[in-house]
Amino acid sequence: MGHRARLRSKLWGVDTLTGIKVFRQVVESGSFAAAADRLDLSPAMVSKHVMQAEKRLGVRLLNRNSRTLSLTELGRVYFERCKTILDDLAETELELGSLGTAPRGTLRITGPSWFASQRMADLLSEFRSRYPEIVVDISFEDRVVDLVEEGYDVALRVAPDSDSLGAGLIARPVRPISFVITASREYVKRKGAPKSPEDLAGHDHVAVGNVSSWVLTGPK
Repeated sequence: MGHRARLRSKLWGVDTLTGIKVFRQVVESGSFAAAADRLDLSPAMVSKHVMQAEKRLGVRLLNRNSRTLSLTELGRVYFERCKTILDDLAETELELGSLGTAPRGTLRITGPSWFASQRMADLLSEFRSRYPEIVVDISFEDRVVDLVEEGYDVALRVAPDSDSLGAGLIARPVRPISFVITASREYVKRKGAPKSPEDLAGHDHVAVGNVSSWVLTGPK
């Protein structure tokens, strides 16, 4: 550890910030007793903090007698620096507090390619209007992505239930999606049109998403 690092360690002990606050309050209050009252400390503790600061710095900060106290020349310099430090700290805490209330950062999303639609574009536009500090990075690909391994925050998936999404994932339903069973004219000519739901078992089919079964609704 170099000389500068040792000096910094010496100047910034555990009670240094408290001492700075106490010293500033003593100067602004005009007495140890008034500062002690405002800080809810004993006058002896206030005096101890000031003396520790003087000992740590190796200079006298205050001229004091039984009735009055005044800043020394070095004490005046230290007082101005203390005010700057405390004001900067208060401003930084306020700024960080306000930043913490507004969502910000990058949101990485993955979803199947057929989600890339005008409706999705409209939803993303609305999301960006509501949360302008969030950058949306969305990837459309037809495979099951490992969210942790590949660094994604959210996966949009179609599944009959949350249990089919895999262990270790927290699933939240967004909205139900209905599908229509369709066939090309050429396929119907070759295989025939199904007359009942049971007939579907003998037909070829392509299902969207991780769907292993179909739920049919309505007479048609």
